[in-house]
Amino acid sequence: MNKFRTHTCAELSEKDIGKNIFLSGWIHRKRDHGNLLFIDLRDHYGVTQCVVENNDKSFPILEKMRPESVVKISGKVVKRSVGTENLDLKTGKVEVSIKEVEILSEANELPIPVFGEQDYPEDLRLKFRFLDLRRFEMQKNIILRSKVISFIRNEMLKLGFLEYQTPILTSSSPEGARDFLVPSRLSPGKFYALPQAPQQFKQLIMVSGFDKYFQIAPCFRDEDARADRSPGEFYQLDLEMSFVEQEDVFNVVEKLMVNVFKEFSEKKIVSEKFPRISFQETMKKYGTDKPDLRNPLIIQDITSLFHRADVKFEIFNKMVKNGAVVRCIVTKETKDKPRSFFDNIDKWAKDQGASGLAYFSLVKENKILGKGPVGKFFSEESLKELIQNSNADVGDSIFLACGKEKEVERILSVARDKIAKDLNLVDENKFAFCWIVDYPMFELDEKSKKIVFSHNPFSMPQGEIKDLNFNKPLEMKAYQYDIVCNGVELSSGAIRNHIPSLMYKLFSIVGYDKNKVEEKFSGMINALSYGAPPHGGIAPGIDRIVMLLANQKNIREITLFPMNQNAQDLMMKAPSKVEDKMLKELGIKIDLKKN
Repeated sequence: MNKFRTHTCAELSEKDIGKNIFLSGWIHRKRDHGNLLFIDLRDHYGVTQCVVENNDKSFPILEKMRPESVVKISGKVVKRSVGTENLDLKTGKVEVSIKEVEILSEANELPIPVFGEQDYPEDLRLKFRFLDLRRFEMQKNIILRSKVISFIRNEMLKLGFLEYQTPILTSSSPEGARDFLVPSRLSPGKFYALPQAPQQFKQLIMVSGFDKYFQIAPCFRDEDARADRSPGEFYQLDLEMSFVEQEDVFNVVEKLMVNVFKEFSEKKIVSEKFPRISFQETMKKYGTDKPDLRNPLIIQDITSLFHRADVKFEIFNKMVKNGAVVRCIVTKETKDKPRSFFDNIDKWAKDQGASGLAYFSLVKENKILGKGPVGKFFSEESLKELIQNSNADVGDSIFLACGKEKEVERILSVARDKIAKDLNLVDENKFAFCWIVDYPMFELDEKSKKIVFSHNPFSMPQGEIKDLNFNKPLEMKAYQYDIVCNGVELSSGAIRNHIPSLMYKLFSIVGYDKNKVEEKFSGMINALSYGAPPHGGIAPGIDRIVMLLANQKNIREITLFPMNQNAQDLMMKAPSKVEDKMLKELGIKIDLKKN
């Protein structure tokens, strides 16, 4: 018999009444009723109420014990009196009458309490993460994460995939985010890099003749933190398949996602066949390549309206003549909303760095009019054209933005979310998935004005190779795709370029000559030169999947030991200085220059 417990703190029930048992766990909370002391004893599995009378030898021991001290309690299971049951607990119909108590570990004064689910400052939560993780909500999230990963593994095996492990120490890549570098003791002055993703290795697995690969892979990127992105490291379901086209990847991932989200959530999946939306279309309709399709608001292009002579909105007219675009969001039946509703959205837009959002409502008196600050600038005929082109109607309101295309996309993308939230238009009990497809192979970098890869440099361009127009690279589309759920990007993927001569040609467009390609990607190029299958894959983020399933807004709520916004581990005090002796062995000298 285990010397610490006969049962867990979630197992006792009415069938155990009369039994002598012993439990071990943390003192979750105490309630002193004078002649009786109630102890809620907690372990990983649940809570059991224990009670001791003030004339018992255990009473003074437990009375002075701080919350979160670890104790072993021996006693008898008794039925709770009528009216004192707690049906929220599995053990809520019984309690343990304490006979003996053994102190296993005393707790100091707590920097943050464990009882209760209230919010505490993040720096305290991360510094004392071991306490934070004891809370029911955090335990539930981390257990969910474990179950999701186990479920995914089983599903991938059912789909014919096998799990292989790729190296953690590898070479630095010139593409993507910043690498984390690891100095080599045996090769002074040279460095390994922690993998941003197993991208090249998983392609090499396909070249090696394996057909279907997956891995729950740790990835390392020196990036700034966001609510949906951890600084430093994250985990992804990395997968790759040989002899496949884009639709083959989609079929596997759709089946997996539907099964995972059905298994771990009661929310409805809007469509189990995920819509395919081109990059060009999503930017025009939603202003982003991460659209939340639960939001019914659509962005409409109404630039042509401002070429009319009877539209007297001079600021917009002038900007349009100089190449600006005008796009709008129509909100249905909102003409009677108070002025404050519209003004608050305009003020919010200015806080986002935009010049604001113009607005007016469509009303009909003797004729159709624009009601609002800029409504007077539109004739009835121009409003009729607006109604025809934007799916608006009398009683609706129009929010307008004018400027450079990317600026308008940015502000209307977030305005779309803001307005939908204010109008309560988004159904939080749904998951809306979609594929974003047909990404451009290249884009023009706004700062350098140079052509760069828009997504993954190892992607296959669309179309027959002999028909590709390398003189117009910005018109070239790629077999690249993202999967998005509720406005959260879960993953990027692509059909890979497995032809070395084509790879040389594509890299030359961004300024890489053949020698540089071979220097930076020697392993990949060399392998592709010995017969490579057409292949493709994707890598959904485990952290973001669990975040959605747990209904959390911040990825740190579903991660065991996350870093803070500055990529610091406050609990383990990392990053930290190392001894000069270690640096000397690595041939490294620290030279910190003052700013």
